[in-house]
Amino acid sequence: MSKELFPVIFVGHGSPMNAIEQNAFSDKWAEIGHQLPTPDAILCISAHWETEGTHVTISKRPRTIHDFGGFPKELFDVVYPAPGNPALANEIIELIKNKAVIPDLEWGLDHGSWSILKNMYPEANIPVLQLSMDYSLSPNAHFELAKELVRLREKKVLILCSGNIIHNLRILDWDKYNEPEYGFDWAIEVNNHLKELIDTNQIEALCNYKKLGKEVQLAIPTPEHYVPMLYALALKKETDTLTYFNDKLIMGALSMTSFIIK
Repeated sequence: MSKELFPVIFVGHGSPMNAIEQNAFSDKWAEIGHQLPTPDAILCISAHWETEGTHVTISKRPRTIHDFGGFPKELFDVVYPAPGNPALANEIIELIKNKAVIPDLEWGLDHGSWSILKNMYPEANIPVLQLSMDYSLSPNAHFELAKELVRLREKKVLILCSGNIIHNLRILDWDKYNEPEYGFDWAIEVNNHLKELIDTNQIEALCNYKKLGKEVQLAIPTPEHYVPMLYALALKKETDTLTYFNDKLIMGALSMTSFIIK
C-alpha cells in the first residue's frame, strides 16, 4: 500500500502587508491552516530567495528577514520565531541527486514565507526550512529538480511554494489597492490561459512561457515569482486533485491566484 502524500500549496503572496492586514487573502490562508492536517515540518520555496546554486536553511532558529522597504513599522516589528530542522535539511541535501545542495546558516525566513505562515500557523510551533532557487537554472531544470522533493510528501512535510504567476510591479495601478479583483484585460486573459495550461498539464508550455506571446512576457517580466509555481506542479501526482483559491487579480497586474494539490 502506498503512503499517503501530504498536500502541496502554491500561494500568490502579494504584498507583505498581507502578513498584518485581515483581508480575503489572509483569511483564506488561516482557513487552510485550520483545514490541513498538521505537518511535521514545512519546506518553503520563495520567490525572494535566489542564489548561485541551490541552498537549504540549516539553522536551528531561522531569523525573520524583512526584505522590503517603505512599509509601516508594524510590519518590520513582525517576528516569526518558528524553529528550523537541521536533520530534515540534511535529508533534503541527500535526497536531491540532481545537483549538490548547499547547507546555509545565514538565510532565515523571508516575507514570501513568513507573511503566509503567520496567518496559517500563528503559533509558529512547526519547524520551517527554505530551499533557494538557483538563478542560473532554466524553468525546465527547476521543474526537474523539484520532482526529487516528492519523497517529502510521504514524511508529513508541507511544501509551500510562494510567488505570483503574474507579477509586474512596474505597471501596477496603486490607486486600485483597495479595489478587489481589479485586473487589466490582458492580465485577466493571461491568468486564465495559464490556468488552462495548468489544468491540462501542459508542463512544456508552462516551462517555456516566454514563447506564449508578448502579453505573457509582460505578465512575467522576471522569472522568480513564476518559478515557485513550477516547483508545486512538479510534485503533483496523477491521482492528485488541484484546487484553486484566492483566484483574483489586484492592482491590474498582480495575480493572487493560488492552488492546493492533494
